[in-house]
Amino acid sequence: MTESPSEHSADVIVVGAGPAGSTTAYHLAKAGLDVLLLEKTAFPREKVCGDGLTPRATKQLVAMGIDISEEAGWLRNKGLRIIGGGVRLELDWPELASFPDYGLVRKRDDFDEQLARQAVKAGARLYERCNVGAPVIDDRTGHITGVEAKLGEEKRPVTFHAPLVVAADGNSSRLSLAMGLHRREDRPMGVAVRTYFTSPRHDDDYLESWLELWDRRGPGPDRLLPGYGWIFGMGDGTSNVGLGVLNTSDSFKELDWREVLKAWCASMPEDWGYTPENMTGPIRGAALPMAFNRQPHYTRGLLLVGDAGGLVNPFNGEGIAYAMESGQIVADVIVQAHARASYAQRELALQRYPKVLKDTYGGYYTLGRAFVKLIGNPKVMKLATERGLTHPLLMKFTLKMLANLTDPTGGDAMDRIINGLSKVAPRS
Repeated sequence: MTESPSEHSADVIVVGAGPAGSTTAYHLAKAGLDVLLLEKTAFPREKVCGDGLTPRATKQLVAMGIDISEEAGWLRNKGLRIIGGGVRLELDWPELASFPDYGLVRKRDDFDEQLARQAVKAGARLYERCNVGAPVIDDRTGHITGVEAKLGEEKRPVTFHAPLVVAADGNSSRLSLAMGLHRREDRPMGVAVRTYFTSPRHDDDYLESWLELWDRRGPGPDRLLPGYGWIFGMGDGTSNVGLGVLNTSDSFKELDWREVLKAWCASMPEDWGYTPENMTGPIRGAALPMAFNRQPHYTRGLLLVGDAGGLVNPFNGEGIAYAMESGQIVADVIVQAHARASYAQRELALQRYPKVLKDTYGGYYTLGRAFVKLIGNPKVMKLATERGLTHPLLMKFTLKMLANLTDPTGGDAMDRIINGLSKVAPRS
C-alpha cells in the first residue's frame, strides 16, 4: 500500500508523545485541527520519574477526560508527608476551588501511553517508532515547515509537513537545538535518580518527601546534600524510591548519585524492604530542566512545551503538571492563530505564547530560582529543616508555595501572599 502525501501532512506536527506532546495533540485534535503526533519509541515505554502526581497534574487529567478511578488503576493520595530535622509532618493537599484536594500515583510507562491513546481518541494521528531528525526549513522565510524522520524498525525515511511544529521532545530537544535554541546556563538544572523496591509500604495515602538528604558514604562525617529524597507507594506491591538533586552546589558534579541513592536506601529501616535483593529494576537517572531554561518558546513556526522549554518547577522538581499545562496553553494559542486569515495575523497570535507562559509562571519561577540558590547552601538547609518543620502553619504555607497550589482569586491570606509575590517578581 502506498501512502499518500496527505498522510504525512497536517495542520500541526507534535514531536514527542510524553505528557506535554500528548496533551498538546489532544487539545488540538479536540478543537478540530489535523495533528500528527510523532513518538520515537513504542508504547509502553519506561521514563524516569517519581510517578507521583500533585493536584495540578490531576486537574489536567480530568480536563482530558481520563478515567482516574481506582478501578482504572490509579492510586489516590491525600497530601505530602515531610520528614526532616527529627520531625515527621503530614500535610493534606489544600482545599481550593481551582484544584482537586487529592493527587495520584501511576507508573510512567503506562501513564504516558494513556495520554497518547487519549489524543488518538480525540483524532490525533500517532506514529510510534518515528525518530525525528532535521527540521525542514523554508529557505525564503527561515520558518520550520516540517521534519525529516525515520519510520519503523526498517528506519524508512519520511518527510512530514505542517506550517507549525511543537517541540515536545524533552530535555535534550534535538529539534530546538537544530533551530538554534540552546539551553540557558543561568537557569538551575536538577537530576532525578530512582528505582523500585518490593515493599510493605506500597500502599500509602501520602507522597513522602525527605528534606534532609545525607551523603552517608565513606568514613568521613555525613554531608548534607542540596536536594530531597522521596518514597512513593505505588499500590502494586512496590515503592518508587528516588532523589531529586540540584546543580547549585559544588558536590553536584563530583558525586555518583546512584551510589548516594544506594547508601540512602541502606540507612532506611530494614523492614521497609529497600534492600538490593528487593530491587525490581535498575537505578535510572534523568535531567530536570527548570525555570524556562530554553527560550524563546516560540520562534519561526516552532513552539516549545514541557521539558523542551524548561518548564520544570524549581521549587519541587515537578514536571508533569507543567508539561500538560503548557500543552493546553499552546493548543489554545495555535487554535486561535489557525483561525486568522493572514500570515501577519497568525504570527501576532503565535507571538502571544511566550507572553502567556511568562504571565503564568514567570514570577513564580523567578522566586523558585532564588529558593534554589538558598537551599544550595547546607547551612540554610539545616536551619530551615530544624526550625521550619516545627511550625505547622509555616509548613502549610510552604506546601502551597512549593506545589504552586493557590486560588488565583478569592483565596485565603496565604494564597494572596504567594500570588502577590509571584506578581511582583520579574518574569524573565
